[in-house]
Order: sequence, then C-alpha cells, then structure tokens
Amino acid sequence: MVSRKVSRRRFVASTTAASTAFVAAPFVRGAYAAGKLSLGLWDHWVPGANKTSEALIREWADKEKVEVTIDYITSQGNKLLLTTAAEAQAKSGHDVLAMAHWLPARYAEQVVSVNDIMEPLIKQNGAVNGTVEYLGKVDGKWLGVPVPIGSQIKGPCSRIDLMKQHAGIDVQAMYPVGAPPKADAWTLDAFLKAAEACQKAGHAFGIGLGTTSDSVDTAGAFFHSFGAQLVNAKGDITVKSDNVRKALDYCKRLTAFLPEDAPSWDDASNNKWLVSGRGALIMNPPSAWAVAKRDAPKVAEQCWTHGFPSGPNGRYAPYIPFFWNIWSFSKNAAAAKSLLVFISSQTSAEKLVAASGGYDLPSFANFTEFKTWAEEEPPKGTLFHYPNPYNHQKLSIAAAPAPHKIAEQIYNQGIMPQMIVRHYKGEAMDKTLDWASREIEGFMRN
Repeated sequence: MVSRKVSRRRFVASTTAASTAFVAAPFVRGAYAAGKLSLGLWDHWVPGANKTSEALIREWADKEKVEVTIDYITSQGNKLLLTTAAEAQAKSGHDVLAMAHWLPARYAEQVVSVNDIMEPLIKQNGAVNGTVEYLGKVDGKWLGVPVPIGSQIKGPCSRIDLMKQHAGIDVQAMYPVGAPPKADAWTLDAFLKAAEACQKAGHAFGIGLGTTSDSVDTAGAFFHSFGAQLVNAKGDITVKSDNVRKALDYCKRLTAFLPEDAPSWDDASNNKWLVSGRGALIMNPPSAWAVAKRDAPKVAEQCWTHGFPSGPNGRYAPYIPFFWNIWSFSKNAAAAKSLLVFISSQTSAEKLVAASGGYDLPSFANFTEFKTWAEEEPPKGTLFHYPNPYNHQKLSIAAAPAPHKIAEQIYNQGIMPQMIVRHYKGEAMDKTLDWASREIEGFMRN
C-alpha cells in the first residue's frame, strides 16, 4: 500500500531486512509480524533510484514481516537537514534517518551505536576510508552505517577534446579503462598550466569559489594537497602555518584562470558550466555528466571522470559520505540494524550503484569494481576511475582533522574559499590569515 504525505514520496509496505549470516542475530522476529520501522531517506535526484532502494527494502521487509514506512526527503531547501534537527529536538520521528557528513557527529549522543554490525561489515566488505571513519566514528562508537545512496567523490570531470587540444593532456591515456592511472605527471603545477591554457582558449575550468558545498569541497582538497590545516586534530588553530600560506598562494594563482564570477557560484553553477560547452573541467560527481547526457549529448560524449592532481602532501579527492543512523528513541533498533546489514551487502550495493547510473558510491574497499562504472557511456568507461578503484588518491573532507564541532563550522561558513577570494582580490596574506583566525576563534567560543 502506498500513501503520500508532505515529503515527495511515501509508501507503506509489509517489509523488512534479512540479516546476513555473519552478523550474530541483531534481529530475531517472532512467528508473526516483527513490528514497525519508519525510514527517512534522502530523495535521490536520479530518476528510478528511489524505486530500487524501495524494492530492496520491500524484499527485506517481506522476508522479516516488518511493516515499513519510507519517506524520501529532499535535500533542496535544507529539508532533510531541518527534519534531522526537528526530530532530534522532539526525540520523535523516524527510526532510521539518512545523515550526510557532519550530522552523525553532531547528534552523536542521540543515535544508537552500530559497532556490533560495522565491525563484521568491515571484515566482510573491506575497510572504509579514513574520512568515513573520521565522520562516522566518535570516541570508538560507530554512529551509523555508510551507505552508497548519496555518497560521492567530487573529483575532476574533464572534456577529453578540450584538454587535449588546449592543454596537451590526454585524460583517457592518463586514466585508462581497466588499468591503473598513469598520472605521475598530473600535479598541481600541471593543473595550473592546463587551467591557464584552457582559460586563454575560452574554456576556463569551472571551479566555484562560493560558500556552498561544491566550492568548499574543492578548496578543501587543494588545502589537503599542501598539508594545510586551519585547525589540527587537537583543536589548535594552525592557520598561520607555512603550508596554509603555500596553499593560499597556489589558489590565488589558480583563481586568475577561473570564471570571473566564480566567487558567486553555487552548487548548480559548475553543472551549468559543463553543459553549456564552455568548461574544459569541473569538480563534480557524475551528476553533471548525467545532465549533459540528457541536455547536451555532444558534451557528454567528451567527458571523462578521473583523479585529482597531486600536491606536495599527496593526492586528495573531496568525498561526501551518507550514513543511515538509528535514533536512540527508535522502538525497533534491532530490526533497523538488520536492515542496515542487508542494505550493506554486495548484492544490494551493486543494485543501488546501477540504479544511480554510477553516481552512488559504496564506502567499503571491496565495492569499487562494479561493472556499472566500466560500462556506463558515453564514452564507454567514462566513470571507471570515479570510485577510486586503485586507491590512487586519499578521500578527504574540507576542515578535517579538526574536532567535529569546529570543522563543521569551518565547512558550513566556507572559510577556505572566502580566504582564497579575499587574498585574490588584493588583501595581504597576513591580513587574510588574521581574519580566518578570528573567525575560527569565534567558532570556538560558541
């Protein structure tokens, strides 16, 4: 039976999840119905992706005889964020709620520990990357299970033709299908030269410098490439370090070759830049390419997703994981854990990746070689290196490794791109660093 409420889609089904054998019975149902479970999930932008997650959950629920309610909640207008805050305050709402990056740590005291399922999942599915652990595990407590739905790497998506013609770079040869990257020469210096060449040819790199997440994520990866931390893991302000100065100097030089209105860009701007045919490169998951397939197929035919350029401290790529978290007020935490185990199986993950056209990204190491990424087209194999199958780059998030409460504010206020814009517009570096230090000191007082 399907019913509709305020959220875009809502259905009720006699459903629930089959626990996999390696987990020691987190959920045992009786002879009849095993209770109810309500889920608040991110409303996927890819058409049909929600139907696949719904079908998987229905499969689990039918077997376990649990009555499941699913709300798909849009992130537009911060509705998912507002739902999370409202439920935390009311201590009532969904049993399981999808939360991105900083939210599990923000509500660490109000979610159920899932150590008992995460540890066996890691043993079975392979390790998770350091960013997943940083965001999803606090004081030894796993706060949720990382899920493919919505998780993404925001790495370079380049125009094959424009990069070859104007920058002399063959991105397909550098990141070949079915083989490890041959990208030793793909450095920040090479990136800067390519940005200059493409900008002079009228095809600037589409990198934003606003304060929304795409801009912040890219700025954060550049800073990580220099080992530049605004706040260290101990909570010390480290803005005035040599590494931060080097990162800021580099970003100032790069900004000269970006679109003039880059400081005003939001998360839709880079998508539009690529689809318009003007951009030689953007930083994005496969969403922009997918839109190009629909609206500008000739552009899509020339797109290639690949790795980030390397800097003095290594090669870092922006990564945003989604978690499914169980509220402490849930009345059916055992069933919720069983569902999380089911949705984390290889079979489930592979179906979710296929349904999203390769956009969704599992966090477990053994789940980076599904056929979807090798077969998606045009051109065939364009997404092969998107899931980082050779651990070619470190997956990162801006403002790490600062303590979560400080890092979240640095991220949400867009401190790094603001620093870049201020310095680019002529503000002396020391003055920019003083400004950033004062802002972060204010975060620490709050």
